[in-house]
Amino acid sequence: MTDFSTPPYLLKNASVQRVMLQVLAALLPGVAAYVWIFGPVILVQLALATATALAAEAAMLKLREKPQAMFLADGSAVVTAWLIALTFPPLSPWWLIVTGTLFAIVVAKHLYGGLGQNPFNPAMVAFAVCIVSFPALMSQWPAVGLKVAFADQVGVVFGLLPRVDAISGATPLDTLKTALKLEDGQFSVAQLLANQDVFGFFAGRGWEWVAGGYLLGGLWLWQRGIVTWHAPLGFIAGLSLLAGGLWLYNPAQFANPLFHLFSGGAMLGAWFIVTDPVSGCTTPRGKLIFGVAAGVLAYVIRVFGGYPDGVAFAVLLMNLCAPLIDLYTQPAIFGMKDKS
Repeated sequence: MTDFSTPPYLLKNASVQRVMLQVLAALLPGVAAYVWIFGPVILVQLALATATALAAEAAMLKLREKPQAMFLADGSAVVTAWLIALTFPPLSPWWLIVTGTLFAIVVAKHLYGGLGQNPFNPAMVAFAVCIVSFPALMSQWPAVGLKVAFADQVGVVFGLLPRVDAISGATPLDTLKTALKLEDGQFSVAQLLANQDVFGFFAGRGWEWVAGGYLLGGLWLWQRGIVTWHAPLGFIAGLSLLAGGLWLYNPAQFANPLFHLFSGGAMLGAWFIVTDPVSGCTTPRGKLIFGVAAGVLAYVIRVFGGYPDGVAFAVLLMNLCAPLIDLYTQPAIFGMKDKS
């Protein structure tokens, strides 16, 4: 006798809240590595962003006369808050992360209609707006290996202690880019990357572990069926192939693909940002194209552009293209011939 109590006859339990909670759980390995390497101040930023996001979400839901309990509990605002906190420098002033989170929830999300209606990834909108408006503050990352008491880190965040260059600096990605320009060809990329105090084993001292945590969490999401392989693999492939081609062409000027994959926001972008089902593509081929193009754009912006990392701008540019990509990658209707 056929058992109709098992799939494909029963729908999978995939509520928004369930998905968002699993995304938050998948971010925990990266957060743990962040705390271990840079200190627990990132937890303060996560708390600030979360509280701001929930308050802004509640206010906008009330203004729009929407049920607050249901939407506040779905976890989408918290996911946005965590992504913002993890892409902003952990020692950035409290008002910067509050401003970015407010802009993400109020403007990038609710002014477009709320959950499921926003054409742009809210967290990436927050990052782009803040790095354009406050480039100096968005470039002050903690120096790896410098032991600063948690109380002092909190004091810097809340303006109780002065911001000094001794406890902040550029990311390894920005350091390499700046060094290549300043030295004007005197040192090759390989010579610069040999400085393990700055660049660690292959992609930046400490940052390799953070990126590895995001990779681990992303693979878990894929194993759970929360994300498909198309967009992450496309992003990684697009970034790696372009980086690898230029590295083989001129290894003295361009870093290898491994450096680009495990530095900056590449792994966070691949598994937690380009996989956004609202602002990204929905068809399998569309997700793959979206990921590849975002990876290529991220590399071009971070290497040839004026910003140290290009993931946010690449994703926002591809958000503009997502509807058109979906239009031309729709699978044929069952029983109908594909015109192509």
